[in-house]
Amino acid sequence: MVKRSEKIETIVHYVLLSALALLFLLPLLWMLFASVDTGAIQSLKIPESITFSNFTSILTDPSIVRSFVIGILISGCQALFVVILCVLAAYPLSRYQLRYKKSFLMTVLFMTSLPMTAVIVPVYQLFIFLKFQDSLIAVTFFLTASSLPYGIWMMKNFMDSVPIDLEESAWIDGASTWQGVRKVVAPLMVPGIFTVAIFTFTGSWGNFFVPYILIQTPDKMPASVTIFQFFGNFGMVNYGRLAAFSVLYTIPVVVLYALSQTYMSKGFSMGGATKG
Repeated sequence: MVKRSEKIETIVHYVLLSALALLFLLPLLWMLFASVDTGAIQSLKIPESITFSNFTSILTDPSIVRSFVIGILISGCQALFVVILCVLAAYPLSRYQLRYKKSFLMTVLFMTSLPMTAVIVPVYQLFIFLKFQDSLIAVTFFLTASSLPYGIWMMKNFMDSVPIDLEESAWIDGASTWQGVRKVVAPLMVPGIFTVAIFTFTGSWGNFFVPYILIQTPDKMPASVTIFQFFGNFGMVNYGRLAAFSVLYTIPVVVLYALSQTYMSKGFSMGGATKG
């Protein structure tokens, strides 16, 4: 009787998982089919003839290509800055006994849940006051600052998993604190570094709200905002070009996950690494 109930439970789990997979698969199939269909519509249908004219029109449009380049630069620079700053901030939080450490960590945890809509109005007013509006550099720095709380929290937890014995061995050999971080801690934190970088990049790459508010010049809009131009007036949408743009828009994130899946899936292998 117990085995039968377990079998029924397993079947129910598989049915639910299959239903969820189907819900994610149908939009993906529509995107792939519509991207090679000149007569693409809102519904899912197999194209009568395959064409790459939608991709050609996207890749030959200078404004769209520029938006992709701007988006990659903003997201890439943000991910790089966040990783560097989070490593530097997480190290004292992980290694030192600070007086207000717990209060600071609770503040960081609170800031991770702070919605962007709650701060965008004062940030916009600050940008106007400092004359930073329409500045890609200022937007990149703001996105970096907004990603730091979550990144510091994650990086600190990853750094806690690195035994301090390894650093002590390096210190005995004459290494400085910075050399210990760079040559001992950082290499062992590669999975954590990739995790923070990927979450930061994908969050920035798909961020529509912040660039749309803080950037006014259409030529400076990243790809996350440029996709809005495919939705015309009175409900007229070019579904073929929209699907082709969406396919190209997913490539950077897919490539990033493919290159780093080894580091995302494995933990810290410390076997035999601590000093005797």
